Amino acid sequence: MEGALSRVYPLIYISCSSKSRGPNTTISTRRTGPLSPAKKTRKLNLEVSPHRAVSAVRLMRIELGGAFADLLNEKGKGSGDNEMGYVERTLGFRTRELADQDLRLVTDIVGGAIRWRRYLDHLIGLLCHDEKTFRSMEPLLLQILRIGFYEIVKLNMPPYAVVNENVRLAKIALRPGAGNLVNGILRKLVLLKENNALPLPKLEGDARAQARALATLYSHPVWMVRRWTKYLGQEEAIKLMMWNNSDPSFSLRANGAKGFTRADLVMRLKMLKVPHELSLHLDDFVRIRTGLQIVIQAGLLKEGLCSVQDESAGLVVSVVDPQPGESIIDCCAAPGGKTLFMASRLGGKGMVSAIDINKGRLRILKETAELHQVDNVITTIHADLRIFAEKNQVKWDKVLLDAPCSGLGVLSKRADLRWNRRLEDMEQLQNLQDELLDAASKLVRPGGVLVYSTCSIDPEENEERVAAFLLRHPEFCKDHADKYVPPDFVLESGFYFSNPVKHSLDGAFAARLVRSS
Repeated sequence: MEGALSRVYPLIYISCSSKSRGPNTTISTRRTGPLSPAKKTRKLNLEVSPHRAVSAVRLMRIELGGAFADLLNEKGKGSGDNEMGYVERTLGFRTRELADQDLRLVTDIVGGAIRWRRYLDHLIGLLCHDEKTFRSMEPLLLQILRIGFYEIVKLNMPPYAVVNENVRLAKIALRPGAGNLVNGILRKLVLLKENNALPLPKLEGDARAQARALATLYSHPVWMVRRWTKYLGQEEAIKLMMWNNSDPSFSLRANGAKGFTRADLVMRLKMLKVPHELSLHLDDFVRIRTGLQIVIQAGLLKEGLCSVQDESAGLVVSVVDPQPGESIIDCCAAPGGKTLFMASRLGGKGMVSAIDINKGRLRILKETAELHQVDNVITTIHADLRIFAEKNQVKWDKVLLDAPCSGLGVLSKRADLRWNRRLEDMEQLQNLQDELLDAASKLVRPGGVLVYSTCSIDPEENEERVAAFLLRHPEFCKDHADKYVPPDFVLESGFYFSNPVKHSLDGAFAARLVRSS
């Protein structure tokens, strides 16, 4: 979930998103059509609900334009450009600027409509005149319907207002006939909901049929449902999908390197009247469920006083256990959250080398390191890890490989990721993970530590990759994680694992391996 916020405030919003993109990440283009109609004369329309217009445009950009589901944006911003600029180019008119309440609604509707897309499309398809009408529906009309269905079914907004506002948007942005179609379909939905008769699939039949029903009811791809049912059982798979569909919570890490403590952060949050609670696991972290926009607008992130970083990622750094004076290399460093946290733990003594194949992201990481006042212990290396490891002769005390992965542990924050990931990606990712692990192992000095981590909950990306690596590299052995993180996060295998349902955090995995001397 990086996207717009990371461009507005480089690297102060930290997540696993850049590493959770597979080799063939795709955006569904099932419905074709232009992203924007012919450009019209610039005009201001005060009749159309601004939050619905902006939501429709963002949903268009995410599904057809390949943008990320930026659930957090600086007020008035959409991926770094003026929000109304996107609205005007797509719809042909501008609305009034977004107020704070509008912005909160956009955040809710965009994230919710993406999460519940399969569920909403199931209902829309059944309430259309016929299957062909739904399959051939133009993109903007479909997004307007998704917004209306989400507002009625999930937000329980007043049906009369929802119908009228979305009909008006369809008529003005498209044509009168589109408004009439929206009117008819939404009114059918309202009647069914009032009679508690929504046409939803029943959980019955064989395993395949039940998986399809669950995929619709909880709005996930069928392959994910089948995979989680296999590994977790149906009951736990349902709990996981419910977690993924819930509103995400966030954690803030106080930047101790700048002399800003968690106590300082708590004091500022109290002044801003942002509800919060202390992390139970990490001394630098505070959890918040609401009010992140207030924190952003107050300038705490822009000043480098704190970062948005999930505790699950912070606990991976605990597994690395950076100590002053050590040399550490972060092998796939972008977007840089773990790099910065490790650097802050060195107390100005030692060095963290950040290697990444993306030169632009490394430049941003370097700028953020200066902002956080840890640039004196961070060096950046622009290279492909696999090529770098072959040619390099230097060895490090500790090597962190936070590998590219499916991102199946961060689906509550990355609402769009579930639809952009395919089962075929998993095998390709596993091959890449094996290659990167082999390369990273060459950088570890005798007696040094290699930590392999992901933001995935999938055993094939986690335990199975480590087991395969240890068979290829008998010079490495496991180091039990319970010396570094609370026992509740340690699997029987000795690896660190953050379970979204159990711990109410992003899913994450880390294995600490020691090279024999």
